This record gives sequence, C-alpha cells and structure tokens, in this order.
Amino acid sequence: MKIFKVGDSQRAICEHCGSIQPATFKLRDVPLSDGSGVVKKVLVGVCDECDQVCLLPHQSVPAVQKHLEAQRKAVECRLPAHMLDILGLAAFELGGSSDFVPGLVKYYVHKLAHDPGEASRLPLLLESELAQGKAEKRLSLKGRRIADDIGQLKAAAHVENTTDLMKSIILLINEDVLMERRPRSIQNLKEIFAAVA
Repeated sequence: MKIFKVGDSQRAICEHCGSIQPATFKLRDVPLSDGSGVVKKVLVGVCDECDQVCLLPHQSVPAVQKHLEAQRKAVECRLPAHMLDILGLAAFELGGSSDFVPGLVKYYVHKLAHDPGEASRLPLLLESELAQGKAEKRLSLKGRRIADDIGQLKAAAHVENTTDLMKSIILLINEDVLMERRPRSIQNLKEIFAAVA
C-alpha cells in the first residue's frame, strides 16, 4: 500500500468535474456525505481543476472511522430483569435471537419519535404493574441517531427519564408482539429481522 503525504499528486476521477483530473493531497476538513458531521484535518486528494475533494486514500480511512465511532453515542439504563426477558421473548417470537433486542428497541424508539400520536400512549403504560421492579440488569443501545431519537421521543411522550421511557417502550413491545399480537406490527418486524439476519 502506498502512503501519501501532503503535496503528493495522483490522477483521480472527480465527480464534480465528471472526468479524470490531477489531484493533490492536502489536509482538509471533510463533511460526511450523510450530513452527520465533519472530519477535521484529514489527508484527501483535492482536484486541481475544481478544488473539491475527489479521493480518500486508504491511510485516511481510520481517521474517518474514528469520527464515525465517536458519533455512536451509547444510551444506557438499568431495568428490572423481567423487562429484558420481555425483549428476549419478543425477539424470539419474531424469529430472531437476543442479538436482535437492541435493533428491536431502536426500531420502536425511531418509529415513536416520529409519531407523536403513538408516543402519547407511553406514559399510560408506566402505570402497569409490569413497569415496577428492582433495576438489576442493563440495557445499552448504540447508534449514530439513538440519542437524538430518544430526545425527540421524550419531548413527544412527555417522559423525562430515560429509564421510564425504555420501560414504556418495552411494555408497548410486549403489547404489540406478545399480548395483543398485532398482525401489522409483527409482520413489519419480521420483515426487518429477515432483512438483517
């Protein structure tokens, strides 16, 4: 593998120019294509014609990955053991394993964060006897958007505590998948699990 340094040049395909152009390696702040942030001072190939980034050398990949990993904020809470049992059983009922539990919860968080009507049901679920119990187990969710979705969902549901929010989501999953077995919800989740299995 060739290691490039600032000032080296190479021909590259420039998407902006629509042709092969000479590119010079420079340190640049590079915005991520999904708009989720900017990687500061990373070595990239810059088109000599239009001055746009057109090349990311292999040696710069770890710097970009480090930035992406930093965006994966973990959200953690402690819950009663039976809450994690509900999640495990729901994942099993949908054809998955306990590996699907974080994905199941993140799906519900995201879905509810964008559906204020459904989110308004969450506080009522906290009145259930199943919402009670000693917090003995930990649930950890990681993702680039999970913290934002949880913040949005807290506002929509008027639930300030993350643990209470997670409890209410788990109780909604219990309702949808295990108790009332809502066909539409179950089919959507099965399709998602089949796609990521």
